[in-house]
Amino acid sequence: MITLIAKLPIIEGQIDEALRAFRELIAKVAKEEGTVLYSLNAEKGNPNMLVVVEQYKDEDSLKYHSSTSYFREFSAKSVSFASGKPEVVLMEEIGRT
Repeated sequence: MITLIAKLPIIEGQIDEALRAFRELIAKVAKEEGTVLYSLNAEKGNPNMLVVVEQYKDEDSLKYHSSTSYFREFSAKSVSFASGKPEVVLMEEIGRT
């Protein structure tokens, strides 16, 4: 299992635009066969910091997700609401309860 956590800072006043774009993306990601989890969160105490927790069956599923036209479209849109590049951490699961 591959887990990715991405923290994306949002420009003050642009959170609604960011949430609309993410909702569109999430609806499409939900149909991806290799996606186990795609969760959008706001950092507690900092509503302008969005955190995405993603889990994929394997690296090929993550590569597929990253190559889709709708992910590329989302990335292009994010320039209008992101105040910087996302901080991304990629992990490989080694245990679970």
